[in-house]
Amino acid sequence: MARRMAAVPRGVANAFPIFPQRALNSEIWDVEGKRYIDFASGIAVLNVGHSHPRVQAAIARQVEAFQHVGFQVTPYEPYIALAERLNKLAPIRGKKKTIFFSTGAEAVENAVKIARSHTRRSGVITFTGGFHGRTLMTMAMTGKVVPYKAGFGPLPGEVYHVPFPVAYHDVTADDSFYAIETLFKGDVDPSSIAAIVIEPVQGEGGFYAAPFSFLKRLRQLCDEHGIVFVADEIQSGFARTGKMFAIEHSGVEPDLITVAKSLAAGLPLSGVIGRANIMDAPAPGGLGGTYAGNPIGCAAAHAVLDIIKDEKLALRAEVIGRSLKRRFKEIATTPAGKSIGDIHGLGAMTAIELVKDRKKRTPAPELAKAVSQCAQQNGLLLLSCGLYSNVLRILTPLTISDKILNEGIDILEKSLLQSAKKL
Repeated sequence: MARRMAAVPRGVANAFPIFPQRALNSEIWDVEGKRYIDFASGIAVLNVGHSHPRVQAAIARQVEAFQHVGFQVTPYEPYIALAERLNKLAPIRGKKKTIFFSTGAEAVENAVKIARSHTRRSGVITFTGGFHGRTLMTMAMTGKVVPYKAGFGPLPGEVYHVPFPVAYHDVTADDSFYAIETLFKGDVDPSSIAAIVIEPVQGEGGFYAAPFSFLKRLRQLCDEHGIVFVADEIQSGFARTGKMFAIEHSGVEPDLITVAKSLAAGLPLSGVIGRANIMDAPAPGGLGGTYAGNPIGCAAAHAVLDIIKDEKLALRAEVIGRSLKRRFKEIATTPAGKSIGDIHGLGAMTAIELVKDRKKRTPAPELAKAVSQCAQQNGLLLLSCGLYSNVLRILTPLTISDKILNEGIDILEKSLLQSAKKL
């Protein structure tokens, strides 16, 4: 850690002061030999678990063939085949096309570029609590100041934020929709908006699922005004919520979908999937990137899609989600869970919101931080999130066994009680 502090800037934070030596499925062992149950999955990246043998084998085969040629120089079959597979899986009717990049932020930024090219407009609407990346454009789109925006301004203009509907915080779908209508009356004409970008289930924002009725109204609004509807599925995609994409729960068809994280099991690969006529708007050469669609990442992604299908991980996500919610409801009735104000999410994208007072719903960020630290000491890796940093999010690999899942929840319950006593 002393070497890390001396060599690496403080701006990139570390959740835990541990250094992994090896990892398998839902477990990590550090350099000191201590075992941890992983409820973080590298921030929602390891839906198929650590070191899945089919992913490792796919990577090894591709490394033997070639590591990099640059798709913009010489296209290659793994990229094209992966685009074909995602086009078939995307919940969008008609002809679709897919382009690959390296990071989630790149995917979002390029989705905006594609929407702007298609509409010849520049404005973008996003939501409070949303997280879309750390580049200058995606920072502007992100709906949380600390730590993502503080000290990095000025940010690009023509990005407008409206409240995300969260019933627990007394923000209804009607409130959010009214905010958009007010925005159109007071700040920007809808004819100037290129895209509305929304996470069907907010990631960093607190694992709140957008009401399906609200998503349907957004779809109608976009159709009415010629606005591109972008579903940011970077954290919620690839079976995490019980569907390949979280937007499928609502029955709403987006125009574009951004993907990354669990797409390639830890290799840097992201993408934009969308309607062919919109995706083809930018001229040749307008999109791309040196490492975009790296062949090793594409090989890993093919293995991930095979595993999701063969191991029925979408169904497994539903089972995990039901188990988590059942256990959390039980814990909420005990002294350990007296600070649990709400339990929410979709499928295995489940969270508990910690509060100081259940009636007042006062956020308890200090407790969430203490529980996360205590859990680490007890052998569980657990991340917080939310606009107030008071939400504990569960991101187990979908391949986790029932035994280890329950062991992890037991540690979480123990950590809740220990932390409450200390504060």
